[in-house]
Amino acid sequence: MMGYYIIAGVIFMVSSYVSNKLKSKFKKYSNVHLQNGMSGAEIATKMLQDNGIHDVEVISVSGMLTDHYNPLKKTVNLSEGVYSQRNAAAAAVAAHEVGHAVQHATAYSWLTLRSKIVPAVGISSKLSNLVIMAGLGLSVAGMAFGNTVFLIGILLFGVTTFFSMITLPVEYDASNRALAWLENKNMVTSQEHEGAKDALKWAARTYLVAALGSLATLLYFISMFLGRRN
Repeated sequence: MMGYYIIAGVIFMVSSYVSNKLKSKFKKYSNVHLQNGMSGAEIATKMLQDNGIHDVEVISVSGMLTDHYNPLKKTVNLSEGVYSQRNAAAAAVAAHEVGHAVQHATAYSWLTLRSKIVPAVGISSKLSNLVIMAGLGLSVAGMAFGNTVFLIGILLFGVTTFFSMITLPVEYDASNRALAWLENKNMVTSQEHEGAKDALKWAARTYLVAALGSLATLLYFISMFLGRRN
């Protein structure tokens, strides 16, 4: 299991670096005030209207970087700072979350697929590590079915890894939609656009690190299983 702890340690360090970098970028671009004077909530509302979406509500939620789109309630949830602030960072986040609403409204294939496997991911994320550990423990104890339990755990972990991988095109597409709309509708100046682009780039990297980390862990577990079979 030493390899697992090494992978987990590397993932933790890289994830912490990207997370801290993201926070610093948003702090930096929070000081780049929009010349149009619009708040994040106003940006989100206008982007929804421009895309012909009139059944999605923009609301404020507590916390920092807690922004998300809820497809079930059809709400664009903006953190308190993003909702009321009038800067490049707020514009980037607000437009990005509306990007998800646009994906939902246009039945974007990757978002549709991700939504369909959410129930399975909820189960897999809770059970995968427990089943993997149980399988390893049974194998060490000499139980013949230990490897079978281990394999089931790997398959469960594979579901969460698959979810992480298909999240990438969903997030990158939402950012691309946001940046294109901000530019095409002249919502931001060139300087503000560059700030928004840089902020969203680091936000996307948090998902990239999570996906690569999950994939590396999955491959490690697979190599362990194959090694035990031999």
